[in-house]
Amino acid sequence: MLLTIDCGNTNTVFSTWDGSQFTGTWRLSTDHTRTADEYFVWLTSLMQLGGVTEPVTDVIISSTAPRVVFNLRVLCNRYFDCRPLVVGRPDCALPVAPRVDQGTTVGPDRLVNTVAGYERHGGDLIIVDFGTATTFDVVDHDGAYIGGVIAPGVNLSLEALHMAAAALPHVDVSRPAVTIGKNTVACMQSGVYWGYIGLVEGIVREIRRERERPQKVIATGGLAPLFDQGFDLFDTVEGDLTMWGLVLIHQHNQELDNT
Repeated sequence: MLLTIDCGNTNTVFSTWDGSQFTGTWRLSTDHTRTADEYFVWLTSLMQLGGVTEPVTDVIISSTAPRVVFNLRVLCNRYFDCRPLVVGRPDCALPVAPRVDQGTTVGPDRLVNTVAGYERHGGDLIIVDFGTATTFDVVDHDGAYIGGVIAPGVNLSLEALHMAAAALPHVDVSRPAVTIGKNTVACMQSGVYWGYIGLVEGIVREIRRERERPQKVIATGGLAPLFDQGFDLFDTVEGDLTMWGLVLIHQHNQELDNT
């Protein structure tokens, strides 16, 4: 059984793949001090509760937090007796190499989303990922990652408002009932929500203008459904895009090893 691990700046997601479907998905906060033993106890307990009994034989990792990878490697070596594939490392091949400036390091999550988006929707894509940062990944006609945009994430923007302005409270993002807020919380929620609607519309418009060709827009990330309420921003929302991309990259490397 394959274990896919997507380690983001805020949360780390573990999913098990039995060769035909995901059999379980679990998440916890990203913490570079968490040991391999802690990962194992936490993960195996949840696997047992979820009825996932097949042993893990392969692991693939995508991580935007490099300090976390060491203990995840120890987890794989000590408890699963395998050497994990790590996206972005030289020994982890991609179906199509990214076309960016020489010497540029592309975030592993963006590469994984590119692979999954192309497999599901073909080329000429804009993938909008609502994570700690809000990223826009541009996928060429042949599935190559060719660049994109990085903007502050929604929750990061709210936290910055709260930290920088003593009078402003911490609020959760939600779609406001009206645009004009009549209290501080409503004003902040309106500013962030409609501000990000405008941000997505504006960046997508400019990418399409530069590319001079139709571009499908695919959204992913935890907050993607929130910004898909009654708007024509996205062609589709994909909840499992990153994990599916990890499965595809693992399959690609297995095929290379068998040739």
